[in-house]
Amino acid sequence: MLCTQHKLKGPSDDELSTFAVLRRVYIERDEVKQIASILQRSDRIHLFRVGGLIFHAIGQLLPSQMANFHSPTAIFPVGYEATRIYWSTRLPNKRCRYRCRIGEDDGRPLFEVRVLEHGLEDLHYRERLCSPGIWERIVQQVAKLRDDSSMLKLFTEHVKGEEMYGLTVHAVMRITESLPGVESCQNYQFRYGRHPLMELPLMINPTGCARSEPKVATQCKRPHTLNSTSVSKAYQSTFTGELNTPYSKQFVHSKSSQYRRLKTEWKNNVYLARSRIQGLGLYAAKDLEKHTMVIEYIGTVIRNEVANRREKIYEAQNRGIYMFRINNEQVIDATLTGGPARYVNHSCAPNCVAEVVTFDKEDKIIIISSRRIPKGEELTYDYQFDFEDDQHKIPCHCGAWNCRKWMN
Repeated sequence: MLCTQHKLKGPSDDELSTFAVLRRVYIERDEVKQIASILQRSDRIHLFRVGGLIFHAIGQLLPSQMANFHSPTAIFPVGYEATRIYWSTRLPNKRCRYRCRIGEDDGRPLFEVRVLEHGLEDLHYRERLCSPGIWERIVQQVAKLRDDSSMLKLFTEHVKGEEMYGLTVHAVMRITESLPGVESCQNYQFRYGRHPLMELPLMINPTGCARSEPKVATQCKRPHTLNSTSVSKAYQSTFTGELNTPYSKQFVHSKSSQYRRLKTEWKNNVYLARSRIQGLGLYAAKDLEKHTMVIEYIGTVIRNEVANRREKIYEAQNRGIYMFRINNEQVIDATLTGGPARYVNHSCAPNCVAEVVTFDKEDKIIIISSRRIPKGEELTYDYQFDFEDDQHKIPCHCGAWNCRKWMN
């Protein structure tokens, strides 16, 4: 369309007479990218609204809280805040705001609801259970008020606390499933899997402040395993037929069954917690026998060229890099899409080894115990970095009796 000054004198076939769209238009959007951009904002204003839910803050979960702060259908981050717009319990046919928050009380989630209604005093509810809990009582009061006012019946059995809190909203579930360490929530059933929505912290301070933490030698970023020579050796032995690794000697006839069992039982083997070596670490959740498949190192399989480019991007973004070489051509990048195996720390006296094993014509990196590991012991393996000059030395904080002081 043209303005009055540039409008053609005569009729034109290329000129639009209206802005109306006369055909169906499909607009593609990256929902994950949109949610990630919202989380980068530092303000506490209403971040987004889905129907009658206004999302405020996601909160966080410490490693010690993973076991108790979830159910099969929802994750309960401490500090989560949202506002639900719902029917009033005191005025018929009126809506009000319910400010929902999740706190902590004696190692258990504490669910709080504050009722904000114009012209009336605020009401406060507290309960340790999400469902049945506060919202069941609120809905019962709303149903009674509607019955007394001869209004339509409210079917209370279909209203659940987790839904009213907004924890089952798709956008919120994508965020909670991206919290660091949620892989250790054993009873939770993941809907979407991990997305790179949130920055993973290098270290979580349970006391709330780094200055109040005990002084331990952990103030360095986790080095990456892009140039690990241990993986190359394992790769060569796996494909040349030289079955000389501990795993190959013990389980050459049952590795397929061992791997299938690992895929379903790995959550029972490990849990995530703060490490005295570096940041977060992976610990044995039960006694592990020697040569046990503990966990698989998963991530995005990429080529060497892509790995080198991503390494530069991650360094520019000041990210911790989690990469593991499969062979001379392929690398597993677990920086954004990896599992908890990337938190296994280095040690000069390790209790595990990392080996490349072939299953169904695909290469898998498996963390295998090299000795008996008692419950509660941190899992470690030797990164075996190539030796470098003094300018690029990475200090080692494993504290083993034979510590080499440097990882490379």
